[in-house]
Order: sequence, then structure tokens, then C-alpha cells
Amino acid sequence: AAAGSNGGDSVFSTITAVGGGGGGTYNGGAGVLGGSGGGGAINFGAGGLGTSGQGFAGGTGDSSPNYRSGGGGGAGEAGNTDGLGFGGDGVSNSYSGSAVIYAGGGGGYSEDIGNRPGGDGGGGNGGNYPSAAANGTVNTGGGGGGAHNSGTIFSGNGGSGIVIIRYLS
Repeated sequence: AAAGSNGGDSVFSTITAVGGGGGGTYNGGAGVLGGSGGGGAINFGAGGLGTSGQGFAGGTGDSSPNYRSGGGGGAGEAGNTDGLGFGGDGVSNSYSGSAVIYAGGGGGYSEDIGNRPGGDGGGGNGGNYPSAAANGTVNTGGGGGGAHNSGTIFSGNGGSGIVIIRYLS
């Protein structure tokens, strides 16, 4: 099976925010390079790299007896920073008038213990068989959580991003 698809790029004039990397697929599949990298699959799939100045790498998955996939990278830290399978945290800004954290990585799948949490900034929690993973939060650009390889249990979708334009009046 193929790795997850990357999120779409966001473009404004000459500025491009690269979409997040898709997660690796079963049995050692690597996460994909993106704005933030996708998490690696179980059996030591490597995390995908992030884009300099935009996001961090996804985490590496592990093997028996835990079977946890790596967490997706966030805008503020790499996947797995806070624990195996944890999504990386995003970054906070106050452009909207109040502090909001954006672009957290999705949590990885876990077979042995509870759901792996998504990173602060809208990252969706990973699934824990037989539960499905959570979607990233809308308008944050948070990554979707990873899930078990099954025809009826799905990974989460990434949350929609947001564009905020500031100008002097």
C-alpha cells in the first residue's frame, strides 16, 4: 500500500506554505516529506522530513510488542518529542487578536495502549484498534491521526488551514 497523501500547498503571492507530509504505510513504510513530515509506520518506518522554516520531521515507528507508528511533525517540534507516537506541537501566534496554536502534528497508531495524542495546535489523536483516529481541527492546519491497517478503520483527515492577512491601517 502507498503512503498517505500530502496536504495541498497554500499559496499567497510569492509565499508558499507546503502541505503536510502523508504518513507511512504498514510494515516499515516511511513518512513523506512535507511542510511538516508524516509519521513513520510500525516496524521502524522513518519519519518524513519537514520543510525548513515551516515544520519539523515526523517520528519513527516502533515494533513488537508495542506496535506504535510515529507521530506527525508539527510546526514547533518533531513528532515523538513528547513520547512515542505523540504528534509534534504547533506554534502560537496572535494575528487573529488572541493567541492560537496552529499546525500540530497528528498522533500515531498504537496497538498496546491508549490513543497517541495529537500535538497542540489541532493535531488529531491516533487510533487504537479497533477505534478510528481523529481528524485534525478545522482552521488550524492540524494533522489527522494514524490508524490500524483495516478496511473499516480509518486514519483522520488533516484539518483545514487558515489565512490571516495583517496590514497597517
